[in-house]
Amino acid sequence: MDIQKNFGLRVKELRLRKGISQEALALKAGIDRTYMTSVENGKRNVAIQNICKIIQALDITFADFFTSDLFEIK
Repeated sequence: MDIQKNFGLRVKELRLRKGISQEALALKAGIDRTYMTSVENGKRNVAIQNICKIIQALDITFADFFTSDLFEIK
């Protein structure tokens, strides 16, 4: 499992489901837009503080965020 890639895919999935842009999500989370791009592309090892900011900006719980096939351990 590539956790960075899967985290980014989940962020993108939820962001698109909410119909907001990367820039809007980054602004709401207090994170630079270029950083958010690299998160969604799986190119960042995201610090726990930023994981928290992103999940809060998506208005979702940690449990709901990580309830996805992307995070199943096989």
